[in-house]
Amino acid sequence: MKIAITGATGFAGRHLARALADAGHDTVLVARGRDHRDAAIRALAGSTFVAADLSDPAPLARAFEGCDAVAHFAGINRETGTQTYQAVHVEGTAQVIKAARHADVPRLLMLSFLRARPDCGSPYHESKWAAEELVRASGLDFTIFKSGMIHGLGDHMLDHLSHTLHTLPLFAKVGFREQPIRPVSIDDVVSLALAALLDGRMSRQTIFVLGPETLLLSEAVRRVARAVNRPVFVFPAPVRFHRALARIFERTMSIPLVSSAQVRMLAEGFLQPAPFADPPPPDLVPRRMFTLEEIRRGLPAPGSFCKCCTAM
Repeated sequence: MKIAITGATGFAGRHLARALADAGHDTVLVARGRDHRDAAIRALAGSTFVAADLSDPAPLARAFEGCDAVAHFAGINRETGTQTYQAVHVEGTAQVIKAARHADVPRLLMLSFLRARPDCGSPYHESKWAAEELVRASGLDFTIFKSGMIHGLGDHMLDHLSHTLHTLPLFAKVGFREQPIRPVSIDDVVSLALAALLDGRMSRQTIFVLGPETLLLSEAVRRVARAVNRPVFVFPAPVRFHRALARIFERTMSIPLVSSAQVRMLAEGFLQPAPFADPPPPDLVPRRMFTLEEIRRGLPAPGSFCKCCTAM
């Protein structure tokens, strides 16, 4: 089969592209071409790289020609310049749908966010929800994944925590009453994606994607510290403290340690979908625990955060 992937050089897109190539499928890798953290992704067997953003359906339609499905994985977790939530998540998704129709691509898989919902006061959450609604109304054979916190090699979670622990072994809890998380392995997310894209499973469904283990973020941080053999001091801090830090990081780092949208996510927790979603099929329920072995599989090369904050 031939599958197009938007956001193909991003974390989830790279893992999906590799899995499809390993299985012998052709891929069209659609991305702006500005993220060079994994240049090898463009050289995958059977892949074609297309440098394009989501603002114009014409190059997208050309990229989608002959494809059996589109995996729409493009997204942002902070706004910079013209890359706003409205432009990328809402208008970009509308252009992906338009291009898929023009190219006669029958199937669309969208990676969304667990807590995406309307009228909640968060532009990130609301824009993701608006994109979901566009997909559900598209007339295409769709699947939407409402995913929680995803971990694996090249993610934001393990990558940032590891570099932070090598820089300064401190972690501030998000709020005085932490909310639980259910981290899910990228391998489990990819398994679900392959079932949707290649086998047509979960057709016209919105599926929540969560890991099998419930824990607090501070517990996850302590496990990562053990995995990298670094000490860590965990202390509570109000949510407004994290919001202030996020604003500073967003202005000073190309890859912020944490964004305002991520602070909102952590303050809410990653325990259940909102406002609705179906569970995955029993044989596809994520089962990889957040173990030391799993953490070590996803760790980047050791180093301080300052070394990676400008790498793009």
